[in-house]
Amino acid sequence: MKSARPDEDEALNANEQKTPPENGKGAANPGAVASAPAAAPATDRSAIPTPAGQTATFRYVDRPELVETFADSITGMFFDGQSLRIEFAVSRVDEIKANAPITGRRYPACRLVLPPVAAMELINRMQQIGAAMAKAGLLRSPEAPKT
Repeated sequence: MKSARPDEDEALNANEQKTPPENGKGAANPGAVASAPAAAPATDRSAIPTPAGQTATFRYVDRPELVETFADSITGMFFDGQSLRIEFAVSRVDEIKANAPITGRRYPACRLVLPPVAAMELINRMQQIGAAMAKAGLLRSPEAPKT
């Protein structure tokens, strides 16, 4: 398969998986500044066992044009035995009026679906981050339930 760009042919010939842009939208808004990833992968290669006992190796290829999504809350999390589904949301405050309670709305920002292996990786990494934040004094360790 030949593409219009030679660099894509090189990537395909090197057995790299070509993935479409997120949600089919293409690059980020013109003029937007792309930031570095929040955390680099632990290693640049991940080994995944296959049914035949072979190990597949994947090289991390950064996509700086990938759009980042901000969320300030998690509105749902569900595991159905096959995938972990997490819905992230963003909160917006309604117009503030004198002598009226402050109200707002919460909008879905991202729905993330992970297979069990990736869900376990997420859980393990979040535990490591939580422990590091607690050690730095940014979080309090959860207290044991009182009986």
